[in-house]
Formats: sequence, structure tokens, C-alpha cells
Amino acid sequence: MSLANRMALASEHVHALTVEANEFPELSRQFGVSGVPRTVINRAGAFVGALPEAQFVETALKLAGVDIEPAPDGG
Repeated sequence: MSLANRMALASEHVHALTVEANEFPELSRQFGVSGVPRTVINRAGAFVGALPEAQFVETALKLAGVDIEPAPDGG
């Protein structure tokens, strides 16, 4: 199960949809899929590739417009 799907299960504020790009070529073109995995956030931005969990969450939050402040301990 992808991290996006796990996040959706954990929070009512996150919705995830997994699509097999080869089975839905028109949808793939619509979302500009040129590599997989491709993660699209609120149609505001996207990234391609499997990222480490912390980087995935940070990137997804930034694309979603969530202001992230570093933890006081720097981590």
C-alpha cells in the first residue's frame, strides 16, 4: 500500500486514489504522467518517484499549501 493511501486511511483530511497508468492512458495524459509513481496534490503540483517517507510528507504538505515550521529541536 502506498504512503498516500496509508495517509488517507489515517486522516479524514486526506483522500488518495491509486490508478494503474497503463490501464487508463487518457487519465494518465490528463495528469501528465511520464513516470511512476506520480503523486498529484490538489492539482496544484506533483512529484515523480518514490521518496523517503519524511520527504514525501514534507513535499505533499508544501504542495497542499500547509505552512510547515521546523520542530524546536531542528528535526
